[in-house]
Amino acid sequence: MNEYEASLVLRAGAELLQTASGDPRSDEGYEAVRANVSAALNSLADALQNFEGASLHRNRSMGWCQDLRRVADDVAEQ
Repeated sequence: MNEYEASLVLRAGAELLQTASGDPRSDEGYEAVRANVSAALNSLADALQNFEGASLHRNRSMGWCQDLRRVADDVAEQ
């Protein structure tokens, strides 16, 4: 799987999560969902950082990485 295909899987997962969150029972397992979302955000930040390493325009998205990590921490701590 290449990075484009992986991004499609990520997008599809986010859309499934959005749909599932509309279920009246969506609060069941919410702690685990938050932990998984937090881990996913940290992984996204890692991926962006990896892309930066191969880019001619380094530090272009380092702010995004920092923001993603802050949000991941906030989601985990709620």
